[in-house]
Amino acid sequence: MTTHLTMRIPPVMLTDLERAGAPVVVRNTIDLVDESRTPRTVAYVERELPPGGIPDYLAARKTGARSFVLWADEHRTHRVATLLTRSADRGVATYQVLDAHGAVIGTLVREKAFRGKGVRTRWTMRRADGGEAVGYKGRILWWPMCWLLFPLLPFVVVAAMFQNGDVPRSPRRVKWRGDGRLLLDFRPLMDRLELRAPEVDWRLAAAQLALLRSFDGWFHVSWDSRKK
Repeated sequence: MTTHLTMRIPPVMLTDLERAGAPVVVRNTIDLVDESRTPRTVAYVERELPPGGIPDYLAARKTGARSFVLWADEHRTHRVATLLTRSADRGVATYQVLDAHGAVIGTLVREKAFRGKGVRTRWTMRRADGGEAVGYKGRILWWPMCWLLFPLLPFVVVAAMFQNGDVPRSPRRVKWRGDGRLLLDFRPLMDRLELRAPEVDWRLAAAQLALLRSFDGWFHVSWDSRKK
């Protein structure tokens, strides 16, 4: 069985917030399923706010910047990993993932479509051991169909709302390949990131999944863009 990660993002309730607005516990979780077939929570994900708080974070994220912590438990007793933005400019953002002691686990790079090296968003994962994997958002054959249907999108959205369904998203599947092998595979229908190679640190993969879900796409509120 392929090891995979999923991220659960429950809604924020008023009871989740302290008087100062900070969450009482961390509710966003990342679960891992391996050969045991039993899901277990391996990280609790929370954005790490700058001194200016939520307004400064939301302003910075418009450039592609992100900052979040993977905690070992919901009460934030210790860190599993931390993601920091090293640079974000003109559609290209570089993120560094650190372990609990501040050592580099790996680097993640997002190159926005038409801003980097192609017409699709490009994701690059560089591990601390020097290995690299590259993936592109969406299958190349789905994008022309998506663009052809774009004028009909408002009608599809209204229909989805009346049918209590999910609003449409652009093609989101990403396959990371390195050394001629498939190393990671994000399956959007299940919101699942499959780890296909043992050399990929699950902490780096978990950070990649949380980062990917922070760019959820059209008409969706990403987990780190909340105003509370």
